Order: sequence, then structure tokens, then C-alpha cells
Amino acid sequence: MKPGRTPAGRGPRATEPTGSVRIIGGRWRNTRLPVPDRPGLRPSSDRVRETLFNWLMPKLAGARVLDAFAGSGALGLEAVSRGAAQAVLIERDVGLAGALRQAVGRLGAESQVRVEGADALAWLADAPAEPFDLVFLDPPFADGLWDAALRALPRHLADDAWVYVESPREQAPAVPPDWLPHRESQTRDVRYALYRVPAGRGAATLRGDSHRPDSA
Repeated sequence: MKPGRTPAGRGPRATEPTGSVRIIGGRWRNTRLPVPDRPGLRPSSDRVRETLFNWLMPKLAGARVLDAFAGSGALGLEAVSRGAAQAVLIERDVGLAGALRQAVGRLGAESQVRVEGADALAWLADAPAEPFDLVFLDPPFADGLWDAALRALPRHLADDAWVYVESPREQAPAVPPDWLPHRESQTRDVRYALYRVPAGRGAATLRGDSHRPDSA
């Protein structure tokens, strides 16, 4: 999960790492990503990501991925590590965006991963539409950004896109009524769910998934 805004009029704060999160599968398996001290920065846990990417594994090959509130980059970079073709990581904190670019450089992934130093809601509203096959929505829990992000997202979805939504356990964001719940689970603190978006919004690159939506 992702931090709050950098105060206006100030330069980027130091991004000294206070911990790390690891990529748990694929070609960059066990690579550590730094997790600086930021209000609201809460990377998805290993347990949650392992479950999520087990759900997604048949759908990742060749996918275009958007990590809309990138933070540490754990979700977007994990997707590319496991076979996604491209990823866009959006991060509004200047220091964290710089750390993401450094991580992408260390991985030699500049041709596959683009970091956008921008506010996610503004980017979703104003950037040229791009058809993403998989979108991660894990905004700062305290900021309550799910509704606004979900409203701005459809123009960026490919046909048969998949959207992952992470939120507090007691809070289930109101996704569009035509989205199909595919899988859902919980930890003590977090609810996480994967939705399939009906075809008709763009040219999909995800193919060959004929499974009906189910529950965890």
C-alpha cells in the first residue's frame, strides 16, 4: 500500500529504507525491495501476494499491468517477474518514485517497467487511455480513494481485464455492478479481492481463461 502526499513546497523526503519486501516468485525471486518510512506505506504481505499470484498465474503471460498506487512496487514488479510483458507504476511521493526507478534499473527492467511520478487519480483522469489487462488498486487505507479510483479506471481497461482491490477487512469498496467477483479472501486486517471486468472496453491480450467466477 501507498503513502500520503509530499507536503507542498517541500522537496522529497529522504527515502532511507527501514525494512524491505521481497519478490516471491519468478525470475526476480527473493529480490528485496526497500520499504522507506512513510505514513500509510504498507506493502501487501507475502501471504496476500502469494495467494493473489496463485490466482493470477494463468493470466499473467504477456499482460500489460497497472499498479496505480505503487509504493514499494511489490505488486507491479512481482507481476513482471512472473511473466507480465509490461507494467506502469504510479507513485505520487517524489522520493518513492525515485526509489522505484532505481529498483527498475537494478533489475534491468527499463524496457518493461515505466514509473510515473504522479497522483494516481489525476493520472487515471487525464493520461491518454491505455488498455491494461491487470490493474492493482491498493490505495492508502486512511485516504478513502477506492470510489474515485474505480470511477476513473474503466477507460484504461482492456477487454476481459482483471482488477485487484485491497482494503481494510471491514470495508468492501463498491465496484461497478457488472464486474464479476472471481476470488476473495481476508487476513486479520485486510480484505483482498480479484474481479473480472466484462469484455467490451478494449483489445485484450489475456486469452484462454474460460473459468467461471468462483470464490476462495
